Amino acid sequence: MSTAPDHPYILVRRPAASLNDGIVTFRDREPIDLDLAAKQWEAYVGIFAEHGWGIVEVPVADDLPDSVFVEDVVVMFDDFAVITNPGAPARNPETDAIPAVLDELGIEHTKINDPGTLDGGDILKIDRIVYVGLTGTTNAEGIAQLRAAVEPRGFEVRQVPVTKALHLKSAVTALPDGTVIGYAPVVDDPSLFDSFLAVPEEPGSHVVVLGPDEVMMSDQAPRTEALLADRGLKINTVGISEYEKLEGCVTCLSVRVRR
Repeated sequence: MSTAPDHPYILVRRPAASLNDGIVTFRDREPIDLDLAAKQWEAYVGIFAEHGWGIVEVPVADDLPDSVFVEDVVVMFDDFAVITNPGAPARNPETDAIPAVLDELGIEHTKINDPGTLDGGDILKIDRIVYVGLTGTTNAEGIAQLRAAVEPRGFEVRQVPVTKALHLKSAVTALPDGTVIGYAPVVDDPSLFDSFLAVPEEPGSHVVVLGPDEVMMSDQAPRTEALLADRGLKINTVGISEYEKLEGCVTCLSVRVRR
């Protein structure tokens, strides 16, 4: 590809053949159905395509089990990208393919470097506010490097504690109007967010914004789906059970490039 597709588009990475070896931290390991995982990935990407998003694939990496969770290795800030430095050393090689992809797309980028660590799943952006989880995968030095990279571009970085989930966005995401949603038992301090709505199911705390009144979410949270529909949102559900076994969610499987 010599030029980027029309905006918006997503960066995705097909699941690795070694997906069964993915890291689990806060739940018991379960076997992954690789065939089902592949079908679920195709369905997930298909929802974006149906909504007019372009699709850019990062080369598959069969020796990197967690590489399908591409959100963890690159984060977009308008037309600027931050390549992360994952907290789990085994995941560091996932970043190797990213600079070439960004260069081909014409996206300016920088990198988080040791001793800083940062996982993209720890970053929740709401307009120009950037909430960053201080977790087992993102440390204070990584947050400091992120702040230095993006605050000159008009973003405000706010550090928040995360002790009950793998990543910040394992616990909370945001609706199109900026309301943060989360499953209260795994949210350290809801008062740190300007607006917070508790949802009744943990899989329901994860949404991807597709448009001003439309989101994608897991099909495993029917009560939350009804709650969000009552708020006037159009809901697209997708099965991601094989990724949920690895503490993944709908945000983890793509990087959204809106402009």
